[in-house]
Amino acid sequence: MTQRGRATRPTGPSGRPRRADGPRTGDRGGAPRGDLNARRARLREVIEPVVTAAGYDLEDLSVSRAGRRHVVRVIVDADGGINLDAVADVSRAVSAALDAAEEAGGDIVAGEYQLEVSSPGVDRPLTLPRHWRRNVGRLVKVTVRGGAGVPEQRTAADRQLTGRVVEADDEHVVLETDAGRVAHPYAELGPGRVQVEFSRLDELADDEAGEDIDDIDDEDDVEDEER
Repeated sequence: MTQRGRATRPTGPSGRPRRADGPRTGDRGGAPRGDLNARRARLREVIEPVVTAAGYDLEDLSVSRAGRRHVVRVIVDADGGINLDAVADVSRAVSAALDAAEEAGGDIVAGEYQLEVSSPGVDRPLTLPRHWRRNVGRLVKVTVRGGAGVPEQRTAADRQLTGRVVEADDEHVVLETDAGRVAHPYAELGPGRVQVEFSRLDELADDEAGEDIDDIDDEDDVEDEER
Protein backbone atom coordinates (compact mmCIF):
# COMPACT_ATOMS: atom_id res chain seq x y z
CA MET A 1 0.00 0.00 0.00
CA THR A 2 1.21 3.50 -0.73
CA GLN A 3 0.62 5.45 2.43
CA ARG A 4 0.03 9.18 2.46
CA GLY A 5 0.81 11.45 5.37
CA ARG A 6 4.04 12.54 7.01
CA ALA A 7 6.92 10.14 6.53
CA THR A 8 10.32 11.25 7.74
CA ARG A 9 13.79 9.79 7.32
CA PRO A 10 16.70 11.72 8.80
CA THR A 11 20.02 10.86 7.18
CA GLY A 12 22.80 9.13 9.03
CA PRO A 13 22.51 6.33 11.59
CA SER A 14 19.87 7.04 14.21
CA GLY A 15 19.27 10.48 12.70
CA ARG A 16 22.63 11.80 13.91
CA PRO A 17 23.62 15.16 12.42
CA ARG A 18 25.84 15.17 9.39
CA ARG A 19 29.22 16.88 9.61
CA ALA A 20 31.38 17.32 6.53
CA ASP A 21 35.10 16.65 6.84
CA GLY A 22 37.39 19.59 7.42
CA PRO A 23 36.95 22.79 9.44
CA ARG A 24 33.73 24.74 9.26
CA THR A 25 33.87 28.49 9.28
CA GLY A 26 31.42 31.27 9.85
CA ASP A 27 27.81 31.23 10.99
CA ARG A 28 28.67 30.69 14.66
CA GLY A 29 26.71 33.64 15.90
CA GLY A 30 23.68 33.29 13.67
CA ALA A 31 23.39 33.90 9.94
CA PRO A 32 21.82 36.98 8.36
CA ARG A 33 18.59 36.34 6.50
CA GLY A 34 20.30 36.96 3.18
CA ASP A 35 22.80 34.19 3.90
CA LEU A 36 20.02 31.72 4.66
CA ASN A 37 18.24 32.67 1.45
CA ALA A 38 21.45 32.17 -0.52
CA ARG A 39 22.00 28.77 1.09
CA ARG A 40 18.42 27.76 0.34
CA ALA A 41 18.87 28.73 -3.31
CA ARG A 42 22.14 26.76 -3.52
CA LEU A 43 20.54 23.77 -1.82
CA ARG A 44 17.66 23.84 -4.30
CA GLU A 45 20.14 23.81 -7.20
CA VAL A 46 21.63 20.60 -5.83
CA ILE A 47 18.55 18.87 -4.45
CA GLU A 48 15.79 19.53 -6.98
CA PRO A 49 17.44 17.70 -9.92
CA VAL A 50 17.99 14.66 -7.68
CA VAL A 51 14.37 14.61 -6.54
CA THR A 52 13.10 15.10 -10.09
CA ALA A 53 15.35 12.34 -11.45
CA ALA A 54 13.89 9.98 -8.83
CA GLY A 55 10.40 10.70 -10.18
CA TYR A 56 9.15 13.01 -7.44
CA ASP A 57 8.32 16.69 -6.97
CA LEU A 58 10.20 18.94 -4.57
CA GLU A 59 7.33 20.55 -2.68
CA ASP A 60 9.30 22.55 -0.14
CA LEU A 61 12.83 23.20 1.03
CA SER A 62 13.69 25.04 4.22
CA VAL A 63 16.79 25.79 6.28
CA SER A 64 16.46 26.62 9.98
CA ARG A 65 18.67 26.86 13.03
CA ALA A 66 18.50 24.33 15.86
CA GLY A 67 21.05 25.43 18.44
CA ARG A 68 24.54 25.30 16.91
CA ARG A 69 23.45 23.44 13.81
CA HIS A 70 21.16 23.85 10.82
CA VAL A 71 18.27 21.60 9.89
CA VAL A 72 17.66 21.16 6.18
CA ARG A 73 14.10 19.97 5.60
CA VAL A 74 13.08 18.60 2.21
CA ILE A 75 9.46 17.74 1.40
CA VAL A 76 8.77 15.54 -1.61
CA ASP A 77 5.62 14.06 -3.10
CA ALA A 78 4.28 12.22 -6.16
CA ASP A 79 1.02 11.09 -7.69
CA GLY A 80 -0.22 8.29 -5.45
CA GLY A 81 1.83 9.52 -2.50
CA ILE A 82 5.25 8.42 -1.30
CA ASN A 83 5.96 5.71 1.26
CA LEU A 84 8.73 5.34 3.82
CA ASP A 85 10.96 3.20 1.62
CA ALA A 86 10.80 5.78 -1.17
CA VAL A 87 11.53 8.58 1.31
CA ALA A 88 14.59 6.65 2.49
CA ASP A 89 15.80 6.21 -1.11
CA VAL A 90 15.40 9.92 -1.83
CA SER A 91 17.12 10.81 1.43
CA ARG A 92 20.17 8.72 0.54
CA ALA A 93 20.32 10.19 -2.98
CA VAL A 94 20.02 13.77 -1.69
CA SER A 95 22.64 13.15 0.99
CA ALA A 96 25.08 11.77 -1.60
CA ALA A 97 24.44 14.75 -3.89
CA LEU A 98 25.11 17.21 -1.06
CA ASP A 99 28.34 15.43 -0.17
CA ALA A 100 29.46 15.53 -3.80
CA ALA A 101 28.57 19.22 -4.13
CA GLU A 102 30.54 20.08 -0.99
CA GLU A 103 33.57 18.15 -2.19
CA ALA A 104 33.42 19.97 -5.51
CA GLY A 105 32.60 23.48 -4.34
CA GLY A 106 32.99 23.84 -0.59
CA ASP A 107 30.41 24.18 2.17
CA ILE A 108 26.79 24.56 1.11
CA VAL A 109 25.56 24.86 4.69
CA ALA A 110 28.15 26.29 7.07
CA GLY A 111 28.58 24.32 10.26
CA GLU A 112 26.94 21.15 11.48
CA TYR A 113 23.64 20.24 9.83
CA GLN A 114 20.99 17.54 9.72
CA LEU A 115 19.04 16.53 6.63
CA GLU A 116 15.38 15.56 7.00
CA VAL A 117 13.39 14.26 4.03
CA SER A 118 9.63 13.81 4.41
CA SER A 119 6.34 13.60 2.58
CA PRO A 120 3.68 16.32 2.97
CA GLY A 121 1.34 16.08 5.92
CA VAL A 122 -2.40 16.62 5.59
CA ASP A 123 -1.94 20.15 6.92
CA ARG A 124 0.01 21.23 3.84
CA PRO A 125 -2.02 23.80 1.82
CA LEU A 126 -3.18 22.93 -1.68
CA THR A 127 -1.72 25.68 -3.86
CA LEU A 128 -0.83 24.02 -7.17
CA PRO A 129 -2.91 21.97 -9.64
CA ARG A 130 -0.95 18.82 -8.76
CA HIS A 131 -1.83 19.29 -5.09
CA TRP A 132 -5.53 19.26 -5.92
CA ARG A 133 -5.13 16.33 -8.30
CA ARG A 134 -3.42 14.27 -5.63
CA ASN A 135 -6.26 14.88 -3.22
CA VAL A 136 -9.16 13.74 -5.40
CA GLY A 137 -11.71 12.13 -3.10
CA ARG A 138 -10.76 14.19 -0.07
CA LEU A 139 -12.88 16.79 1.69
CA VAL A 140 -11.32 20.26 1.54
CA LYS A 141 -12.11 23.75 2.78
CA VAL A 142 -11.16 26.67 0.58
CA THR A 143 -11.84 30.39 0.16
CA VAL A 144 -13.59 31.31 -3.09
CA ARG A 145 -12.41 34.79 -3.90
CA GLY A 146 -14.53 37.70 -5.02
CA GLY A 147 -13.28 40.16 -7.62
CA ALA A 148 -12.78 37.46 -10.29
CA GLY A 149 -9.95 35.97 -8.26
CA VAL A 150 -7.76 39.09 -8.37
CA PRO A 151 -6.28 39.57 -4.87
CA GLU A 152 -6.39 43.40 -5.12
CA GLN A 153 -10.11 43.22 -5.92
CA ARG A 154 -11.25 40.85 -3.16
CA THR A 155 -14.48 41.97 -1.55
CA ALA A 156 -17.01 40.80 1.00
CA ALA A 157 -18.06 38.35 -1.70
CA ASP A 158 -15.20 36.10 -0.60
CA ARG A 159 -16.70 32.98 0.94
CA GLN A 160 -15.64 29.76 2.57
CA LEU A 161 -16.53 26.60 0.70
CA THR A 162 -16.29 23.00 1.88
CA GLY A 163 -16.52 20.26 -0.69
CA ARG A 164 -15.08 17.00 -1.89
CA VAL A 165 -12.54 17.09 -4.74
CA VAL A 166 -14.14 15.18 -7.63
CA GLU A 167 -11.61 15.94 -10.33
CA ALA A 168 -8.78 18.34 -11.04
CA ASP A 169 -6.70 19.28 -14.07
CA ASP A 170 -4.26 22.06 -14.91
CA GLU A 171 -7.00 24.70 -15.20
CA HIS A 172 -9.69 24.02 -12.63
CA VAL A 173 -10.99 21.78 -9.85
CA VAL A 174 -14.47 20.28 -9.51
CA LEU A 175 -15.88 20.22 -5.99
CA GLU A 176 -18.90 18.25 -4.80
CA THR A 177 -20.80 20.43 -2.30
CA ASP A 178 -24.22 20.37 -0.69
CA ALA A 179 -25.40 22.47 -3.63
CA GLY A 180 -24.01 20.04 -6.20
CA ARG A 181 -20.87 19.91 -8.32
CA VAL A 182 -19.17 23.16 -9.22
CA ALA A 183 -16.01 23.77 -11.27
CA HIS A 184 -13.69 26.54 -10.06
CA PRO A 185 -10.67 27.94 -11.91
CA TYR A 186 -7.65 27.99 -9.62
CA ALA A 187 -7.50 31.79 -9.90
CA GLU A 188 -10.76 31.92 -7.93
CA LEU A 189 -9.43 29.83 -5.06
CA GLY A 190 -7.19 30.48 -2.11
CA PRO A 191 -5.07 27.67 -0.63
CA GLY A 192 -7.14 24.57 0.02
CA ARG A 193 -7.01 22.74 3.35
CA VAL A 194 -7.70 19.00 3.60
CA GLN A 195 -10.26 18.22 6.30
CA VAL A 196 -9.58 15.21 8.51
CA GLU A 197 -12.49 12.75 8.37
CA PHE A 198 -12.25 10.27 11.23
CA SER A 199 -14.91 7.99 9.77
CA ARG A 200 -12.87 7.65 6.55
CA LEU A 201 -9.73 6.93 8.57
CA ASP A 202 -11.60 4.07 10.26
CA GLU A 203 -12.64 2.71 6.88
CA LEU A 204 -9.05 2.90 5.63
CA ALA A 205 -7.80 1.03 8.68
CA ASP A 206 -10.38 -1.75 8.09
CA ASP A 207 -9.46 -2.04 4.42
CA GLU A 208 -5.74 -2.25 5.16
CA ALA A 209 -5.69 -4.81 7.97
CA GLY A 210 -2.16 -5.58 8.99
CA GLU A 211 -0.80 -2.19 7.89
CA ASP A 212 0.13 0.18 10.73
CA ILE A 213 -0.87 3.70 9.65
CA ASP A 214 0.65 5.17 12.84
CA ASP A 215 4.11 4.21 11.55
CA ILE A 216 3.91 7.18 9.18
CA ASP A 217 4.28 9.65 12.02
CA ASP A 218 6.40 7.60 14.41
CA GLU A 219 9.93 8.94 13.99
CA ASP A 220 11.22 6.62 16.70
CA ASP A 221 10.18 3.61 14.62
CA VAL A 222 11.86 5.14 11.58
CA GLU A 223 15.11 5.57 13.47
CA ASP A 224 14.93 1.99 14.76
CA GLU A 225 14.63 0.74 11.19
CA GLU A 226 17.78 2.63 10.20
CA ARG A 227 19.81 1.10 13.02
